[in-house]
Amino acid sequence: MIAVLDKAPITFDEFVEWYPENSEYRYELRRGVVIETPKPRGKYSKLAGDLAFELGAAIRSANRSSFIPKECVIKLSNDIGYEPDIVVLDETAIADEPRWERESVITRGQSIKLVVEVVSTNWRDDYLLKLADYEAFGIQEYWIVDYLGLGGRRYNGSPKQPTFTLCHLVDGEFELQQFRGSQSIVSPTFPGLLLTVD
Repeated sequence: MIAVLDKAPITFDEFVEWYPENSEYRYELRRGVVIETPKPRGKYSKLAGDLAFELGAAIRSANRSSFIPKECVIKLSNDIGYEPDIVVLDETAIADEPRWERESVITRGQSIKLVVEVVSTNWRDDYLLKLADYEAFGIQEYWIVDYLGLGGRRYNGSPKQPTFTLCHLVDGEFELQQFRGSQSIVSPTFPGLLLTVD
């Protein structure tokens, strides 16, 4: 993860205009600085794909008006934009998104049902920075999938172990639940989803 542009800070609109198509990297805007991260590979990519498949199946079986886009950037403020590993959007609310059709940009928290971040070596971003930003933006549910137990001991126990952290928005604040091992994950947004951490 490295800063990309010499010019900083930049605005979200400058970021979207600059964003290269067909890059081997993903980019996010963090406090006006463009950050380059590698695209998911190997086990990380498989896990994100498997989760997207399970979520898609749950959406279809419940006959919900939600979908998972292939790509999406969330504009959290004029100097913050994230591209999550998985995002579930409300198909009805997306009609009120002014930038969706031409840029795949989401500007309203109520358009988002769920955000999923799969943890890699930059685990502090997912557990601290993004958690606070997604909470402030009003995202109803946020999953932190730490399949390698990379996060700090306060998140993954001692000794560290793979942990699934579910953050659910209640009265404007995330309530956190952690799941490990063979525990069944209980999602308020997707109660019919049958997943364990294993």
